[in-house]
Amino acid sequence: MSKKQIIEAVNLKIGYNDTSKEKVVHQGLNFQLNLGELTCLLGANGAGKSTLLRTLSAAQPRLDGKLSLDGKPINEYSERERSKLIGVVLTDKIFAGGLTVYELVSLGRQPHTGFFGRLSKKDNEIIKQAIKSVGIEHKSESYVAELSDGERQKAMIAKALVQESPLIILDEPTAFLDVVSRIEIMQLLHKIASEHNRAILLSTHDIDQALVLADKLWLLTKGQGIICGTTEDIILQHKMENLFPNSNIKFDYDHGVYYPTVHGDKKLALYASDKTLLHWCLNALNRIGYSCKILQSTDEPCNHEIILHAESSCILHLQLKEESLTLSNFEELISTLS
Repeated sequence: MSKKQIIEAVNLKIGYNDTSKEKVVHQGLNFQLNLGELTCLLGANGAGKSTLLRTLSAAQPRLDGKLSLDGKPINEYSERERSKLIGVVLTDKIFAGGLTVYELVSLGRQPHTGFFGRLSKKDNEIIKQAIKSVGIEHKSESYVAELSDGERQKAMIAKALVQESPLIILDEPTAFLDVVSRIEIMQLLHKIASEHNRAILLSTHDIDQALVLADKLWLLTKGQGIICGTTEDIILQHKMENLFPNSNIKFDYDHGVYYPTVHGDKKLALYASDKTLLHWCLNALNRIGYSCKILQSTDEPCNHEIILHAESSCILHLQLKEESLTLSNFEELISTLS
């Protein structure tokens, strides 16, 4: 079943209008965002991610092309109308330490409360539910200054939630967080997109979590524009290498990570008893400058002077030109080969 489209761009040109001339960051961009999906925008520094997000949130005008929000040109909305359709969470650390979590989140109701900002019973129910949804109900009366970075980010997401906007745009929401908080925030955003039927677009350098939790990926690169698609289609069509067009950086499609190309002139033949062991053997050997030929069995003929048969992480049979060794851990292996 197709999902409702909230954003559509056709031949979009983004950038800046200086007094002297137009500075184009990207042109010919075509994409759409659907309700109920978490979309991750990936790209190197300087690829134009922030410019694209600012254009989509109407913080800066497009240079050319078509950009529609809920079926209507985005520039035809008033600022108040847009605030009911788009919630924005920036990466900048907020300076609201003197507010409680409840007071901060309540600011998100401003598009609905009118000039005087009085909260109705319904407004308060929405605020309480949003705080509960992001898992910081117990911090409701705490001051923002007392929160951890992860809790503060959850409060900002709750503030965007109470706007009741179908589209939420986040710029690097996990930038200052530890690994546990990054995973929690990404899981939370995926849950919000699915259960609250929101379209969520976020830029991130947290590629491993994006590959696990994003429904769609947008790959933005200088010179190549944007590549959009379902996460698994992007990966299995080998499009991730477009993200960092550098001959020294490769994408490991088996493990979903980027790694440096090995340029060592030392050769070694390797057999490992399972895929996990093979991966970590390669990790260790590549790091100390060995390029490896992968053997399919211990009986496979090989003319390499160094052969490693890894039965487990503590049974490593190393066959050298003049001797054979059985090593009990990777520290011994690396020391011997170094």
